[in-house]
Amino acid sequence: MSKSFKALGLAVGALALTQSPAFAQTKVTNEGISPTEIVVGSHQDLSGPIKGWGVPVANGLKMAADEINAAGGINGRKIKLIVEDSGYDPKRAVLASQKLIEKDKIFAMVGPMGSPTVLAAQDILFDAGVLQLFPLTAAEFTFKFDPAKPQERLKFNNILPYVESTRAALKHMIEWKKFAKPCIMHQDDEYGKSVLDGFNQQTAAMKLTPASITSYKRGASDFSAQVAKMKSDGCDLVVLGTVIRETIGAMGEAKKLGWDVTFLGATPTNVLEVPALGKEAVEGLYAAAAFEIPYPDTAKGKAKDWLDNYKKAFGADANTQAIIGYNAMMTFAHYVNKAGKDLTGQKVLDAMESGDVFQDIFNSPPTKFSKTNHLASTVTQVQQVKGGRWVLVKEGLMF
Repeated sequence: MSKSFKALGLAVGALALTQSPAFAQTKVTNEGISPTEIVVGSHQDLSGPIKGWGVPVANGLKMAADEINAAGGINGRKIKLIVEDSGYDPKRAVLASQKLIEKDKIFAMVGPMGSPTVLAAQDILFDAGVLQLFPLTAAEFTFKFDPAKPQERLKFNNILPYVESTRAALKHMIEWKKFAKPCIMHQDDEYGKSVLDGFNQQTAAMKLTPASITSYKRGASDFSAQVAKMKSDGCDLVVLGTVIRETIGAMGEAKKLGWDVTFLGATPTNVLEVPALGKEAVEGLYAAAAFEIPYPDTAKGKAKDWLDNYKKAFGADANTQAIIGYNAMMTFAHYVNKAGKDLTGQKVLDAMESGDVFQDIFNSPPTKFSKTNHLASTVTQVQQVKGGRWVLVKEGLMF
């Protein structure tokens, strides 16, 4: 290498050091903040394949905004919520995000829906200095950030991640029930692979060899081959990286074969629809969970009032998804309130990274962020379907 090239290399190295992450400034927008309101956007699936998630999340967001506004807003500012329909299509999510930024001048994107849709649109937000808060996906790209890329500091999440929650629930089940031949059946996509990662990491940590690993294509409805294989491999615990229909299908197939095995679902199985639609087929199912699901006849205090108010407002029973939407907006409001009356984007970012704790009305683990950690919590519960409803088995789990 010539001397001049070496000198250039040293000069570039020195420049890189002066531009180190510690000095990199995150640009945060002040758009959408006026003396009287804060404009907030969200993209949801209101018409596509996961509208059963998108509609109640949008309802939860709206209910929280209405409550906050009825109480006078946040330091006198009302929340103006604009929800766009992505149809669970990444291209539509990008267009919706561009519209919300350029036309509606949003300050923050709160509770956007789905892994592929959030991933496709998030760089547009960061380029505009718009906060991406509490999306409905547990994927790592929604909270892990590179300190060398200052705009990535705009992402925060409060959803329980698949890898960590699967590990915590699996560890508890193996220690409690002394399982020796764990298996997994997972969806062949980013979600399923995250559950598989958690399964593999935890079995390796506990020095257990999986008896069987099997997958299925997203949208499949026949699981007879996978279930027959796991049965012949002698599995004593089956981890399910499934969603609603596949959970019911796999457990129904096991019952058909007369195979009495324990099932443990990843967090997406822990929704009201699984016992409501699966009925006897899913009795006994365990699942990793973030918080206890309140039922109208057992809920108490503020959670009970909330369920009643939701039913009055939307003519339907609230579900897990509605709670997640409601909590996303309430968490946002908590940190905006902490940022004070003289509101700026930078002050909201500072408030979120301050370590201040938000506690919801549903007895979830506390939400807390820092300058280096933008994931609220990894504390996991295990719940079980008993008599057609989810019952808490164990809380406060880590791995």
